[in-house]
Amino acid sequence: QVQLVESGGGLVQAGGSLRLSCAASGGTFSIYTMGWFRQAPGKEREFVSAISWSVGSTSYSDPVKGRFTISRDNAKKTVYLQMKSLKPEDTAVYYCAADPFGVGTPRPTEYDYWGRGTQVTVSS
Repeated sequence: QVQLVESGGGLVQAGGSLRLSCAASGGTFSIYTMGWFRQAPGKEREFVSAISWSVGSTSYSDPVKGRFTISRDNAKKTVYLQMKSLKPEDTAVYYCAADPFGVGTPRPTEYDYWGRGTQVTVSS
């Protein structure tokens, strides 16, 4: 079983940048496809990005494509989400999740392990 801890959230002005990190412990990190999701108040949890366990292929939701970059460091057991050109609508709690041998699905129900989230607030 893997435990996930997100960090790097905070308050930033529109147009600014943040880098989120998700550190894993336990389990074998390299077999997990890692995903980032977010949930704004009153809204459902939505897919942001994923990076596969095998060849590191990446996928992004349309609202963040071209602005966010996901990466992973298997040696450090950490996945990152670099966020640029942030907009107020990016405000949410950001969660990382792990799916063993996953295909990078955007469906949150396919991910077995979740962190507790980190708050990102973008002011206008």
